[in-house]
Amino acid sequence: MSIDYSEKIPNNVDLSGNKTLQRALEHWQPHFLDWWREMGPNDFASSDVYLRTAVGVDAQGWASYGAVKMPDYRWGIFLADAIPDRRIGFGDSVGEPVWQQVPGEFRSQFRRLIVTQGDTEPASVEQQHLLGHTCPSLYDLRNLFQVNVEEGRHLWAMVYLLHAHFGRDGREEAEELLARHSGDADKPRILGTFNEPISDWLSFFCFTYFTDRDGKFQLKSLAESSFDPLARTCRFMLTEEAHHMFVGETGISRVVKRTLEVMKQLGTDEVQALRGQGVVDLPLLQRYLNFWFSSSLDLFGSEVSSNAASSFANGIKGRPDETTQYQDHVCADATYELTTPDGKGGLKQETVNLRNAMNEVLREAYVRDCEIGLKRWNMQIQKAGCDFRLKLPATRFRRSIGVWADVPTDPEGRIIAREEHARRLPEWLPTPADRAYVMSLMQRVTAPGKMAGWLAPPDRGINNLGLDYEYVRLG
Repeated sequence: MSIDYSEKIPNNVDLSGNKTLQRALEHWQPHFLDWWREMGPNDFASSDVYLRTAVGVDAQGWASYGAVKMPDYRWGIFLADAIPDRRIGFGDSVGEPVWQQVPGEFRSQFRRLIVTQGDTEPASVEQQHLLGHTCPSLYDLRNLFQVNVEEGRHLWAMVYLLHAHFGRDGREEAEELLARHSGDADKPRILGTFNEPISDWLSFFCFTYFTDRDGKFQLKSLAESSFDPLARTCRFMLTEEAHHMFVGETGISRVVKRTLEVMKQLGTDEVQALRGQGVVDLPLLQRYLNFWFSSSLDLFGSEVSSNAASSFANGIKGRPDETTQYQDHVCADATYELTTPDGKGGLKQETVNLRNAMNEVLREAYVRDCEIGLKRWNMQIQKAGCDFRLKLPATRFRRSIGVWADVPTDPEGRIIAREEHARRLPEWLPTPADRAYVMSLMQRVTAPGKMAGWLAPPDRGINNLGLDYEYVRLG
């Protein structure tokens, strides 16, 4: 399905056929542009950036590439093609036709989910809006801006649903999405991870690997929804989201590669020697992985959740790949075994209804997906003859939500004394000195084809272009 770029708001939802909705969104559009100018990468407004823009929603040939000034980027509203005769795939109404409008009894649940998802999109732009000043290369700068404009478009995706299906409440929520700001003391973003500052590129790579991967799993769950406009919206968002995780995985891979090169040159893995050469030692990288992985785990919610059970039962939010990965789509009597702290420093087993454990099912799938990158990075390290291995901390470590909230554990998930936990946190998470060192590496490199010394060049350029292409022409 092609996208109409002749409209003020590019779309493939026949916006011109609904004048009331069109006027409401055209009223919101200048507020969005004001937000972008204030909270986006505003110091690069005059730069020509080699960006991809969606021109269709089918998986093949869906985007075109070209130089665009970011304020001129054509944000719009794009839904994946409808699946003919699509049926509800899970919950109590499995097999019935999907909904084109939100059933009245589920309005508040749907609105909360859409607002929460929508809130994360501008939040990440705000978190990253100063990163361009310390870019390690023009290639990386372009990738940052591609992520930024697509997060802006994902905000549009959620705002369209709010305007189209939730009346005045939806319009007010859409305004609030621009009123909250990442890290704001008075009006912060809804989810804690999206209030964390991202002031260096190592954090950016970790964020796009771990936190955007959480976004992938949330979108995959919503893509199963019985509310068909939401499902179609999320299916197309997933097409764009893949690039964000690619930026994270390859970014960390390039950090590892460069560190291994310097280790080989020096003949040592001694931390101070490596830092003397301006690279990221592997124990430091491990602490960053621990921080961002554990921050992202809370985004899935509590292990046992009546809200998750209700969302599944009512056909609002399914499991990722619900229709292809699972046999039982109702889960009325199925159970789930959960290991929880017993309050005395030990563990106990609990059996809960599977519907109540849907957040944990989602988190488990996320962890398995995160492991894929770890295996690739460790393969690099092993091939270089180094004994060090990167690993994910246990899902019990540094949790703020759920049964493990505020339970002191080490990264292996063992419950330890609170005093030992406090004493050893600097072993496991980035220290102020670590962060200061990483910031010292953030020297801007903008000559085409050149690369900062703390990471290796990528294997290839973008869209078959060379690494020496001027991906951003700085204005």
